Amino acid sequence: MILVNYNDRVHLDHCLSAVEENSQCIDFEIIIVDNNSTDGSQEFLLKNFPRARLLLNNENVGFSKANNQAIKRSRGEFILFLNTDTVIHPGALRLLLQELKSDPEVGAVGPALFPKKNVYQVSFGRSVNFFSEVFQKYFFNGYYRLILRISQRQREVAWLSAACLLVRRQAIEEVGFFDENFFIYFEDIDLCVRIKKKGWKLIYLPAARVFHAGGITTAAKKLQSRYEYRRSQLYFYQKHNSKISLFLLRLYLRLKFWLLGLKGSFRKEENAGLRSKFHGLLTPKKEKE
Repeated sequence: MILVNYNDRVHLDHCLSAVEENSQCIDFEIIIVDNNSTDGSQEFLLKNFPRARLLLNNENVGFSKANNQAIKRSRGEFILFLNTDTVIHPGALRLLLQELKSDPEVGAVGPALFPKKNVYQVSFGRSVNFFSEVFQKYFFNGYYRLILRISQRQREVAWLSAACLLVRRQAIEEVGFFDENFFIYFEDIDLCVRIKKKGWKLIYLPAARVFHAGGITTAAKKLQSRYEYRRSQLYFYQKHNSKISLFLLRLYLRLKFWLLGLKGSFRKEENAGLRSKFHGLLTPKKEKE
């Protein structure tokens, strides 16, 4: 089991306590990678969860690189990636493990994620390109949130969220771990795309339930987080999608960038340097030369 922590001391106790309560009779290890937290997380973990192996980074190396550090030190046949702002519900781990063990063609399985009762996060989806993202955002997200309240049907999907993702070690070793060019965002979708291309199935299993607060560590710097999201999104499109999809995404993001300027988002002192970053992000290299 692997967790990456960055200044999320407030959720660690509930998260890890739920892990211990729901992992009885399961042989597992916990590896926590701390990305140079300054909120007392490291001291808290050393004092209260000595069983966990704590890997300390001198800087925030991002989600992908931190997970890869832990994967290389892990030993299990299955690897659970778990966000620190989650709480596993009783029986969820057993159900996820059961799914992987019962079907050797399944490479990864993910649970239902929710921030509060009867409100589900859309933690899976279809293949990601410009048109599918538009449909996902303006149609499928609302549709899925409604359906997930009444349906417990498991389904094969194109990607799963790494907020809680159980992966077969063989599958992740075949694709070469997380792509470290993703600092945060889209690294889980990229991993799933590569696993699926190798012939593995990805299963969404709503019978397994996990609370997920979501967006906690990025809420303090919203515009910086938005920049990181768009940077990862563009890299994902360059890596997996057609030039038409990438072109349309750039047009869409130029409009979003213009609207941010109109709203005065770059006038705040802490956001002043992000204007040039966004501009550079949306300017293809051949246009810069």
